[in-house]
Order: sequence, then structure tokens, then C-alpha cells
Amino acid sequence: MGFVIRELLSAGLLHEDVDTIVGRGLSAYANEPWLDNGTLKWRPAPAVSGDDSVLRTVADPFSADGGLRVVAGNLGRAVIKVSAVKPEHRIVEAPAIVFNDQNDMLAAFKRGELERDFVAVIRFQGPRANGMPELHKLTPALSILQERGFAVALVTDGRMSGASGKVPAAIHVSPEAVLGGSIGKVRDGDIVKLDAVAGTLEVKVPAEEWAARELARADLAHNQFGVGRELFAVFRESADAAEAGAMSFHHPLWRN
Repeated sequence: MGFVIRELLSAGLLHEDVDTIVGRGLSAYANEPWLDNGTLKWRPAPAVSGDDSVLRTVADPFSADGGLRVVAGNLGRAVIKVSAVKPEHRIVEAPAIVFNDQNDMLAAFKRGELERDFVAVIRFQGPRANGMPELHKLTPALSILQERGFAVALVTDGRMSGASGKVPAAIHVSPEAVLGGSIGKVRDGDIVKLDAVAGTLEVKVPAEEWAARELARADLAHNQFGVGRELFAVFRESADAAEAGAMSFHHPLWRN
């Protein structure tokens, strides 16, 4: 870790002027502890990586940028993990198939109804809708379809774990459907373009038609009960957007 922190500090990618448990300045963490005849001492972290296949310098990175991208457009703002997505799958343009529950998509997959190019739009999965549950069980089905040669992607106001896999998934769409987000305007058959290269998330509908569309509604009563949901209703009701942290408590200074 000392090697990593020194590299990031030297490249200007970390703020050094912070208070830490060992005192002022993050540069202290560019050192490492060691025992000198039973006495704790500190020394600079190694100057050279022990294995370039595991740890590299800023000057010779594995990738010139990170594995996360922000995408935005008339569908909202979202984040996508591209580190495991092959370049040829980072742009998907296909008709939308809209679901208001992840189990509905899985059922459609099992019935063989998804054997085609499409963008799965899974909405009403945000913080206020149902507490933003994990949607990772969608990945295997989408991966199978991708392996069969179909162009597929996922767009959702819900979340997925870090292991989102090789299928492009624009998640945390903000604002969410419950808060009037444009994801609530998407209809089956709309052409959706997810472009993780250009950083765009667009529905190809004329602007006038898009502005005039009404937001979809869903019966979310089943989200209010079971596994402690009754206790946490107050937090869901006050949660802000996913990209703002889905926070339920807000200090006035946090907004400044």
C-alpha cells in the first residue's frame, strides 16, 4: 500500500494535506513499518514493484483510465463498470424491453422470449421504490444471451454488485422512476443507445414526444412488508438520489 500511495501522491492523484491516525499528511503512508531487533521502525515503501503483473507505476498503468464511467442523456445519469466489458460490447443500440421487477425479466428469459437484441430497462428499483436491492441475478441470463450473439444491455435505477460482469449495465439511473426520472418514460420498443465510450445514455425518441410522455406508474405495495421493510419505510421515503448517496439524513452543511 505504501508503494501505491506514493505513486498516487507523486502523480497528484491524492490530497496529501489530511489528518490521519499517525498525524498530519498522507505521505506518512508511503512508509511501512518493520521490526529492527524487536523495535518498531519505519522505512520508505519499496521503490520498485515486486511483480508488474500485480502492481504497476502510474507511468505504466494497466489501463489509462479507470473501470467506471458516467453516462448521461435524456434517460438520466448512470454509472457503468466497463473493466470486464469487451470493447465490442461497450456500445449497444437496441429496442427496449421494460420490466418493473427483476423476476419478470427472469421469467421472460425462461420462457424464451428474450432471444434477440434488446436493452433491458428494469425500473422502480431505486432507493425510494424498494430500498435499491441487489440485481446481480440478472447477469447470468444476460450473459447467456450475449454469448448467443445477441446485443444486450441493462439499464436500471437499481444497483448491482461490483461483479457486474461482461454485459454492459448502466446502473443507479438518477433520478429514479419513483422520483419522476425519465426512466419512467421508456416504453417497449423504444430504441435505447448505451454508449460507454462516448458516455451517453439516450432514448431515440423525438424531443417533443419525449417531453410530452407521461411517467409510468407501478403498484409498489408489496415492497412495504417483510424482512424488516416495515421498520425502514421512513428511510426509503426520505432517501435522495442514488448518485447523491441515497442518503436519508441530511445535514445543512452537506449541501454546501
